[in-house]
Amino acid sequence: MYTRMLIPLDGSKVAEQVLPYARFLAKALGIPAELLGVVDPAPLTDFSEVWQHRDLDRLIAEEMTGTTRYLETTARSFAGVQGKITALKGTPEEVIIEQAAADEKILIVMATHGRSGIQRWLLGSVADKVLHGAANHLLLVRASDTGKTDGEAILKTVVVPLDGSPLAEKALPCVEDLARKMTLDVILMRAYALPPAASADEYATFSDELINQLEAEARDYLAEKVNEMKDKGFGNVSSVLSLGYGGEQIIALARKTPDNLIAMSTHGRSGIRRWMLGSVTERVVRHSGDPVLIIRAA
Repeated sequence: MYTRMLIPLDGSKVAEQVLPYARFLAKALGIPAELLGVVDPAPLTDFSEVWQHRDLDRLIAEEMTGTTRYLETTARSFAGVQGKITALKGTPEEVIIEQAAADEKILIVMATHGRSGIQRWLLGSVADKVLHGAANHLLLVRASDTGKTDGEAILKTVVVPLDGSPLAEKALPCVEDLARKMTLDVILMRAYALPPAASADEYATFSDELINQLEAEARDYLAEKVNEMKDKGFGNVSSVLSLGYGGEQIIALARKTPDNLIAMSTHGRSGIRRWMLGSVTERVVRHSGDPVLIIRAA
């Protein structure tokens, strides 16, 4: 499945909120953890100008030394997990993407701040650039003011949003592997709603009929997928059918179910398809409060 995890860190407590999930996954999946720190020369260049052009190479060397020590200290919190540390110089998002590109089975695990503003390089814009630029699977954890950095998280359930498309279903093989290895309950969910145009007044007389038809189709679809998983030996699989639009219903379900992992499929670098992808994925990451596994479809 995954050969190792790549965990970018910038030294902030906000970024470190990914660590409890990383520790849990490393042990549950039996994979090594690589902690990555990136020293960006650009801010140091500005800083050196303020201090009368202090030797930039010396500044970078000091930052590299400090980053290495920080990663070494953090790595010791991964008891019983094989791992390594890597400190590199460059633009953070580019380094993260390049390091992960060496092996498509590397899982990138990183934090994002979610709704509000952000400090330091790892969060917000960098996570967004990695989300859109990396071809690897990506686990994003939204940090909060009260989030923990120590210990291990607990994941009991994986929620899999489906929209009826083959693209969305590409998440299922990965989910099946995770469910087996991590003993997770599986919830397959589908949201259904009339397209905005069909909700206009001129279509009002058809609304009930259309809604009933959509509900029946969605219910049959979920039942089929649940039965397929049960035929493979998954006894802990269920389904949820929701009236509403994708992103909002995913978030609502996640908030009702504790210890979730949300797994969603996207097309990778080349474009966006249907409600499952793009803006919906970003909305779920920013507002669900649960870790979101973004699975790149081949």
